[in-house]
Amino acid sequence: MTPHQTDVFIVGGGPAGLAAGIAARLRGFRVMLADGCRPPIDKACGEGLMADALAGLRRLGVSLSREQGALFTGIRFVEPGFSAEARFRGGPGLGIRRTTLHSLLVERASELGVDLHWGRPARLDAAGASVDGTPVRARWMVGADGQNSSFRRWAGLDRCRGYTRRFGFRRHFRVSPWSDFVEVHWTERCQAYITPVSADEVCVAVISRDPRLRFEDFFRLFPGAARRLEGASPGTAPRGAVTASCRLHSVVSGSFALIGEASGSLDAITGEGLSLAFRQAVALAEALERDDLAWYAAEHRRIARMPRLMERLMLILDQNTWVRHQVLRAFTAEPRLFARLLDIHTRQPAASTFYPSPRYL
Repeated sequence: MTPHQTDVFIVGGGPAGLAAGIAARLRGFRVMLADGCRPPIDKACGEGLMADALAGLRRLGVSLSREQGALFTGIRFVEPGFSAEARFRGGPGLGIRRTTLHSLLVERASELGVDLHWGRPARLDAAGASVDGTPVRARWMVGADGQNSSFRRWAGLDRCRGYTRRFGFRRHFRVSPWSDFVEVHWTERCQAYITPVSADEVCVAVISRDPRLRFEDFFRLFPGAARRLEGASPGTAPRGAVTASCRLHSVVSGSFALIGEASGSLDAITGEGLSLAFRQAVALAEALERDDLAWYAAEHRRIARMPRLMERLMLILDQNTWVRHQVLRAFTAEPRLFARLLDIHTRQPAASTFYPSPRYL
């Protein structure tokens, strides 16, 4: 049996795996990717891409237009008795259905010649990696198969510290967005994120520490937001997921590397998952060109440093009502504080007032 021969073999075809494949092809490497699912692959998430994520996509040659989603220009925090908002000073974000984003990444990977194997999960065992019973011979192997990564366990990279988890649900509603902000509604240890994803649809995501939570609890926990949806018909069925925070001891070993949530995850409260994956993909491709995965490991730590700091801050707000109220009061009294926090979170220069053209971001 003639084995598959390639430079880079990627296990997992979500956005992180596709981004890694695209970035490696742009550096001239042969790339093979395998996933047991078929596109478009969906996932319960908030579906908002901030400016940093959009910049990462542009580096991969994926340009999104406003017709593919809905622009949002800032973040609004809402809790009974409190409301604080700030606009992005480095450019708008884009709300886009996860399936639409995945399809665009698949199209770009195909265009560049990534060897895509859909509906064919990689088999990983003591004999090595194989697809459909055919061995895979690769110079490097990349795990991009999510937070419960089997590749990570197979590669011996699953030592983790600081593991926490929460539970989330997502559903779409057919209604015109009432705001060009992403709204984050807070209650005791629970948040609801409302993101415009088209001219006539919003995405509602609910995240809580309570494993008994179901999407239907949204209407009870957030009556103010629920009133906005009165009369709106659901666009999709509820979809659930676990959002975890996990920091790995290492993301490389020999010729093995991890990317995306397989390489350690952030709580969804940060909205940073895809932005991190796109930046990691570019760094990994450069490391392959350098033939130095240790360089990627160092870049991976650097890329995650600020998002992890932001994650800790946001989880403090989640866990401590008194602190959250003080912060919201401060943001309400001095909106520039909130704007500066968004500058840091989205890695935008504070003085920037540049906005891309209204058609292409």
